[in-house]
Amino acid sequence: MMIRGREMALSLLAVGTAAVAGYMLQQGQRTDCPSRSKADLGARIVGHDGIPAGATIVDSSSQRLDEIPSARRALDRAVQNDARDEWEHVTLEHEGAWSVVDAVRGSLPYHNGAGREYNGVYVRHRGRIVVLDAIGWARLEEPIHSSNN
Repeated sequence: MMIRGREMALSLLAVGTAAVAGYMLQQGQRTDCPSRSKADLGARIVGHDGIPAGATIVDSSSQRLDEIPSARRALDRAVQNDARDEWEHVTLEHEGAWSVVDAVRGSLPYHNGAGREYNGVYVRHRGRIVVLDAIGWARLEEPIHSSNN
């Protein structure tokens, strides 16, 4: 009888340990990877005839532009690759990346295009006019709303 009790205790200990380890791993994943946001900065060159009448052109030496992560990299890529037909993209994936979208649209003179005009911030960079825009999205680890509630 004593051997049977010891085997039962060891089995319970193993199952309990596995359950605790599984719970801790699951909890660790939730805290290590909460909802993550992404931002995509896009830049493309526009000709002088593509600059909207109401758009303000920002010089690339602007300090506000320096405060936006990867904005210069997007501008440099657009000029380097002569991006007239397609957008050059830089994607940021980290906690708070969404704030880049807010910075582009809120701290710089953002132009909301009408018709065939591009939305974005018009920047003079290396002798070219480049339009810079950003979009953002978030991936949620858990649903915000459940239909069972």
